[in-house]
Amino acid sequence: MGVSIAEGKNAIKPADFNAPYGLLIDGDIVTTDEGFEVFNPADNSVIASAPQGTREHMERAIGAAKRAFPAWAALTADEREAIIVEFFEALEAQKDDFITLLSLEQGKPRHNQATFEVNLANPWIPNTAKSRLETKVLVEDDAHRVELRRSPLGVVGAIIPWNYPYLHVLWKTVPALITGNTVVLKPSPYTPLCALRIGELAAQVFPPGVFNIVTGGNELGQILTESPDVGMITFTGSTETGTKIMASAAGTIKRVTLELGGNDPAILLPDADWQDAVPKVFNAAFGNSGQWCIAAKRIYVHRSFHEDFVKAFVAYARTQKVGDGMDPTSDLGPINNRMQYNKLRDLFEDTRRNGYDVPLGGTIDESLDGNFVPVTIVNNPPEDSRIVQEEPFGPIVPVLVYDDIDDVIARANATVFGLGATVWGRDEERALAVADRIDSGNVWINQGQSHPDHAPFGGHKQSGLSVEHGDEGLASHTNNKTVVIRKR
Repeated sequence: MGVSIAEGKNAIKPADFNAPYGLLIDGDIVTTDEGFEVFNPADNSVIASAPQGTREHMERAIGAAKRAFPAWAALTADEREAIIVEFFEALEAQKDDFITLLSLEQGKPRHNQATFEVNLANPWIPNTAKSRLETKVLVEDDAHRVELRRSPLGVVGAIIPWNYPYLHVLWKTVPALITGNTVVLKPSPYTPLCALRIGELAAQVFPPGVFNIVTGGNELGQILTESPDVGMITFTGSTETGTKIMASAAGTIKRVTLELGGNDPAILLPDADWQDAVPKVFNAAFGNSGQWCIAAKRIYVHRSFHEDFVKAFVAYARTQKVGDGMDPTSDLGPINNRMQYNKLRDLFEDTRRNGYDVPLGGTIDESLDGNFVPVTIVNNPPEDSRIVQEEPFGPIVPVLVYDDIDDVIARANATVFGLGATVWGRDEERALAVADRIDSGNVWINQGQSHPDHAPFGGHKQSGLSVEHGDEGLASHTNNKTVVIRKR
């Protein structure tokens, strides 16, 4: 079933990454008068031109989604699941090409991180599509039965970032679709190509208007958030942008799910097996070159083994190669775009100017063609320094000393963010007690970050609003409806 779709008229042809791209509106692939260039961050060469959507395109997409909603919502969940599984099979048939395209436009190494992203995303589709929000009977007595039912919201506007551009297309759309909503997706202009190729397959599977994709600048996102015909906005990105989306959506009292920034602590307790933790903490901090919201961005190490940990951490980091994502010897890739590269360059300069101890890295070679930033470790900078207080979103992390558990928990919580944390220690009960005191939506103990399919994911404080995944994430795409039935 999926193979026949993937071999259809709009299927991705092997290595055909320069072929024209089009928007997906009302079941049609739509070309535009203007386009914008998409760059390979490994050398800043042009990969392809993406279609520049306009207000007219976005309004057409919203209108198509609104018209398609009643019929899509009227299908049974089993009928919607069957279509979504067909979509999954089409993606699977083109998996290798998607992995390559993802590496080219995002920069992450094809052989490890790009492969991981696609292999994480694809099986998640049918696993989520089989989930159901069943009607709950809240009260039943001789006189009444009270039921809690759920109904879809309508059109869901999804705005996704550039760090996981394949994964987020699916994480944002599948929960909305299985619960009976229709979708208008706006990818990041830095990484639109995977989304547009996904759209070509979606056009062959979904009824017209159910799934729409419009690419372009930030102004398109504002049209989505302000439209009275959009019932929900789901967004992953910076806290700064999230506050603007929340304010814009308030005009029409939209539902919003916001997955925003983080400044996640990693705490190595006094009894931690720190030698075993070194590569795991490294991956927690530097995976995707630090370009992920739940990266470990502050590493707190007990004084009793701080010096030994730093030496081992630096030694391990030296074994990791930063390079072109298409090079099979690269462990980490470049920074995705020049905007983020320049932010990191400013942070590196602040670290240098303040004379912090930098046992590894610290200098960006600006003569290179690509957006390459070296793995950088900063040893015990002041707690009020920028490298501790800000979210770098790149391959630089401070390793900080602590003596007292109460003190390190207070320092870990002394931030406007509350997305995730990792805790490392041999005594599980003690580690759990620390986890309970960390003001974050997600805590991992003795492991790096993971995403169980049916576990809710969301942040505390300014790291987000509402949750994704699991029953709670599905429910966020629906309205509650209380039905009271009087018995005769």
